[in-house]
Parts: sequence; C-alpha cells; structure tokens
Amino acid sequence: MDLSPEDFDALVARAVDRVPEPFASALDEVAVVVEEHGPPDMAPLYGLYHGVPRTWGRQPSGAPPPWIAIFRRPLIDVCHSEEQLVEQVRITVLHELGHHLGLDEDRLDELGYA
Repeated sequence: MDLSPEDFDALVARAVDRVPEPFASALDEVAVVVEEHGPPDMAPLYGLYHGVPRTWGRQPSGAPPPWIAIFRRPLIDVCHSEEQLVEQVRITVLHELGHHLGLDEDRLDELGYA
C-alpha cells in the first residue's frame, strides 16, 4: 500500500480533528507533525512524543514546546488497506497524546491505544 505525503498529511489531520475529550483539549498545547521515518537509532516507530508530560509539572524554561511526530513510512508499511491505515493513525495520535497527558504504556494498552 502507498499513499502520497499530501494524502497522508490529510489523513493525520482528520485523525487529529476527531480526537475525543479529554484528549482533544490537550491538542492546544501540542504540535502534531508528520515525518517520513523515526530516528534511525531507534526501533521502527509509528509515532513519538517529544516534551514534558503534563503530570510532571511545568515545561522547563527554554525548553521547546511539546510535539508529536507521526511517522509516515512505518505506518504505511504495516497497513494493508486504507481502513487499517486510518485506524492505526488514529491509535498512534491518541497514544502519543496520551504520553503528553502522562499516561504510561500499560494504561495506554488498557485504553486500546497501544
């Protein structure tokens, strides 16, 4: 399966627009960007949260604002249909936003966002 970068960006934007509360209000604090691949020194990832989770307190002075990267190629490579891709992007956005809210991997798994 393949999807142009522009179509993938639109798919991520739709996923962000459909984030339910209480997650949705946290999107005002976090940028969501699309990148082709994750960091080369890490295992293949679908997304990555960069920042200080809300539960840790205030962002350190001088630190960049929090942001979420969604990685296009790993998501496309694992999905076999557009419907599967839409669902996996939705889960990935919610998973990474959950990290911003201070949720750990176990809690995200319980919520179905792992």
